[in-house]
Amino acid sequence: MEEIKKVTVAGGGTLGSQIAWQTAFMGFEVCVYDAFAEGIERCKKYHHDYAVIFRAKRGASQADIEAAAARLSYTTDLAEAIKDADLLSESVPEDLEIKKEFYRALAKVAPAKTIFTTNTSTLLPSQIAAETGRPERFLALHFANQIWYNNVGEVMGHSGTDPAIFDRVIAFAQEIAMVPIPIYKEQHGYVLNSLLVPFITAAGNLLVNDIATPESIDKAWMIGMGTKVGPCAIMDVIGMQTIYNVDMLWGQRLKDETAFARAAYIKENFIDKGKMGVKTREGFYKYPNPAYRDPDFVKS
Repeated sequence: MEEIKKVTVAGGGTLGSQIAWQTAFMGFEVCVYDAFAEGIERCKKYHHDYAVIFRAKRGASQADIEAAAARLSYTTDLAEAIKDADLLSESVPEDLEIKKEFYRALAKVAPAKTIFTTNTSTLLPSQIAAETGRPERFLALHFANQIWYNNVGEVMGHSGTDPAIFDRVIAFAQEIAMVPIPIYKEQHGYVLNSLLVPFITAAGNLLVNDIATPESIDKAWMIGMGTKVGPCAIMDVIGMQTIYNVDMLWGQRLKDETAFARAAYIKENFIDKGKMGVKTREGFYKYPNPAYRDPDFVKS
C-alpha cells in the first residue's frame, strides 16, 4: 500500500481548513495552499478556533494542539505546497472552470507520486479527470461540514480511477478518523447529499411559499423524526452562500423556476443582510445559542 505522510490541502476556506486541521491532528504533515494571502490568514484564524473547540469539546490536551499546529504550514505558492506531497485534497471554489484551471496548473508541478482528491460537492470526477494529467490517480474524497462530528468520508472514483488508488484513499479516510463510504458509480451528490438535498429543498419550498416558519419546520422534523436539528438549522451550518449556489446550479441545470425562487429567497433574506449562517453567528437562528438547542424548543 502506498505510503501517505505528507498532505497538501488546496483551499483554506470553511471545509479546506477543517480537512487540514483534522489531518494534521491525526498525525500527518499538512501544507495549506490558497491562491490569496487573505485566504491563508483566514485559514489560520479558523485553525485557532478549531484548537479552542478541540480543547473544550474533543478532549484534546494542550500538547495535542501544539503538535497538530506544528504539523501545519501555509503558502500561496502552489509548487512549494505540492512539492513533496503524497496526497492532495482540493477544496477550491465550486466552479468547473476554476477547478479545471487549478488542476492544469497543478499537473505541471506535482510529483508523479501524488494522489489527487477533490472535495467537490456538485461535480463528478470524470468532468475534471483529463485536466489532472493523471486520471488513474484522481478521485473524489468528499467531507461533510464539521468533519470531526459528521465524520463521513465519501470516496468516489470515475471509470479511469485505479482500483488500488481507490482502496488507498478508503484507508486514508480511516486514518484521519473518517468513516469511509465507498461509492462504486459516479453520482451527483454522492450518498449524503443525495439524501440531504431533497430534504433541504422541501424545507426551502415550504419557506418560499409561506407555508410555515423556520421554527415550525424544524420543530416538526425534530419531533417527528427524533433528531437534534431540523432542516433550517442544517442550512445555517452549511452556510447561505452554499445553499444559494446549489439552488442556482440546479435552477440553471434543470431550468427549474422553484430552485431560482429558493435562491432569491436566500439572497434577499440572508446574503444581502450578511446573515450567512453559523459562520457569521446569524442565519435562521442566532449563535452561539440558537433557539433549537433550548430544551423547551420542542415542547408545547
